[in-house]
Amino acid sequence: MCGENSSSLAPGFFVLNGIPGLEAAHTWITLPFCFMYITAVLGNCGLIYLISHEEALHRPMYYFLALLSFTDVTLCTTTVPNMLCIFWFNLKEIHFNACLAQMFFVHMLTGMESGVLMLMALDRYVAICHPLRYSTILTNPVITKAGLATFLRGVLLILPFTFLTKRLPYCRSNFIPHTYCDHMSVAKVSCGNFKVNAIYGLMVALLIGVFDICCISVSYTMILRAVVSLSSADARHKAFSTCTSHICAIVITYVPAFFTFFAHRFGGHNIPHHIHVIVANIYLLLPPTMNPIVYGVKTKQIREGVIKFLVGDRLSLPKTNKS
Repeated sequence: MCGENSSSLAPGFFVLNGIPGLEAAHTWITLPFCFMYITAVLGNCGLIYLISHEEALHRPMYYFLALLSFTDVTLCTTTVPNMLCIFWFNLKEIHFNACLAQMFFVHMLTGMESGVLMLMALDRYVAICHPLRYSTILTNPVITKAGLATFLRGVLLILPFTFLTKRLPYCRSNFIPHTYCDHMSVAKVSCGNFKVNAIYGLMVALLIGVFDICCISVSYTMILRAVVSLSSADARHKAFSTCTSHICAIVITYVPAFFTFFAHRFGGHNIPHHIHVIVANIYLLLPPTMNPIVYGVKTKQIREGVIKFLVGDRLSLPKTNKS
């Protein structure tokens, strides 16, 4: 234990302190987090099941949505059960290597989530700007390769986080003021120079986040130009409606992500630390919770699929490419 032996370069375990300053309210704070987690698991697993079993949903847009749901439910599962153990049972200790593993999966999956949102934006671009070539461009092999590339990008860019963090000496304390092992939260506990960690973290944010946002922005710029050029108001409305769910998912994901990223690096002491931690948890829980709800409400085929699942085969899904 590093807190007891100042000569140790790495602790046997870390202690996750939860939300600093709000220890008395931990039990109450877990109630909305627990509800959001249950909603996220049920909603995303339900979406994956629906997309895999309904033939009308066997289309690129829904394949990407299933990948997003899988990423989301895996992401929140890497953190929330551990967080509930901290708050409910005071089980705050986490092994050093387990902490590094959690850190890797959290950042890899958030990067993958961003990549899937980018792929979904490209899907909408092809569907609206090149509708006649949609099925020939986005074939199953292309979708598989795009998903695999997104996964490998996350793994290759995030894997150095574990090595950069493991090399740091931890001779001051092993207490992490957080609910999970975030890269910079762990690095700041060390007594060494973590400037390389900060610089590499910024580079990864640029390579993943900024690149994906640029691709999304270009896609929607092209979509907007194509939609505005349509002569029929009804056609414009239908084209815009196919993007509504995806735009909501982008806002839900990137707004708390930007706050977390900039607050860590530029917020300094102006923002209370418990706000940092709460927003970081919301960042991991809000998209998995809201995405199934948004797509369930906004997407006609998914709504009809849910109704068909609930009432049986009396309803049949229209096999169209509209959403």
